[in-house]
Amino acid sequence: MQASPGSLKRRLATTGGGLRGDGRGWMLAVVAAGWFLILGGRYLFPEILPHIRAYFGVSNATAGLAITVVWAAYALMQFPAGASADHFGERTLLATSLVLSAGAVVAVSLAPTFGLFVLGCALFGLGTGLYGPARGMVLSDVFGDRDGTAIGATLAAGSAGSAAIPLVANALVGPLSWQTTVALLAVPFLLVAAGIYRAVPRRTPTDPPPRPSVRGVACSLATAVSRRSATAVVAATLLLFVVQGLSSFLPTYLISVKELSGGAAAGLFALFFLSGALAQSIAGNAADRLGDRTVLLALAAFGVVPLAVLPFVEGLVPLAVVTILLGTRLGLDPVSNAYIIAVMPPAVRGMAWGFFRTLFFFLAATGSTVVGLFFDYGLRDEVFFVLAGITALGAACYVYLPARDAV
Repeated sequence: MQASPGSLKRRLATTGGGLRGDGRGWMLAVVAAGWFLILGGRYLFPEILPHIRAYFGVSNATAGLAITVVWAAYALMQFPAGASADHFGERTLLATSLVLSAGAVVAVSLAPTFGLFVLGCALFGLGTGLYGPARGMVLSDVFGDRDGTAIGATLAAGSAGSAAIPLVANALVGPLSWQTTVALLAVPFLLVAAGIYRAVPRRTPTDPPPRPSVRGVACSLATAVSRRSATAVVAATLLLFVVQGLSSFLPTYLISVKELSGGAAAGLFALFFLSGALAQSIAGNAADRLGDRTVLLALAAFGVVPLAVLPFVEGLVPLAVVTILLGTRLGLDPVSNAYIIAVMPPAVRGMAWGFFRTLFFFLAATGSTVVGLFFDYGLRDEVFFVLAGITALGAACYVYLPARDAV
């Protein structure tokens, strides 16, 4: 039976109302704004990659290594960030992340050599790495059974930042240089850090955990390993590897293989993330209603198709359509995140979530370098068939994903 306009309006009002009240709306807004900047800042690097290659005189694989360093450093920070959230509270980590990120973009912009540029990228990855675990934990704690919707809204803001910031950078990099363009990010980072400190409540554990030993950490992590978490983390690793490799070289591919202008490639890159933002805002709510497995399996299986057809598509409009379809895979993130957080024991949730994020982000970070190697060997179309195959493996994992409450 088709829903009436009135019932749809009431459903939307109910969904939105579940995210507001008691200051939760403002908190969600500033947490989402921070993710807008962090994710947009990370995806700024693929957009300016041709300028970086030209400035430092490096190959595709070497330039891709810089992006891998950003994500690898981000990954390495996930475990200590998750454990620190258990001790110091989410607000402290969120604000600290944004302040450190502001300093890192200034360091990147001042780098005179490629080696120092990579070091600045590592600092940026470490700074931004503090944000993710605390972001997921505070949203899960505050929004409860609406966590999928809240996380979806936040990740959609990140995808919007991934579209907007590289697009603005493409317009500014010519008149201002890539260095000045990167440095300008420091200002909004600091402004949102102040907003985080004001809007996010201080959350101190009622029974602060003692300083853990190595054996204690291992035992704590062992309690978080289950069929549910293992299946979800393996799938997340495979699919994030694909996103990392795809997003790092999509602008370069559109320019060098599809012969689009820099502006057109930037526009399609923005379209990729705008499509992802829409998918994320819908997927989180859909998973709350239909279940995690249904949404994850549908999105992952569908994600195989646009990767496989991209090498055969020519022309701006057809490429735009395929790019929109490619972006839908970003809808996996809020559902996957909410599922993994929910199936972990509350007592070790921060530590375990940080550990799992370190694992799948670090492994997936190699996607940039691997795709860069394919590009350097002239296999620019063939790499998309490889990425499609890896996506299919991720979808196969979701076939066996247990329900959240399964033993």
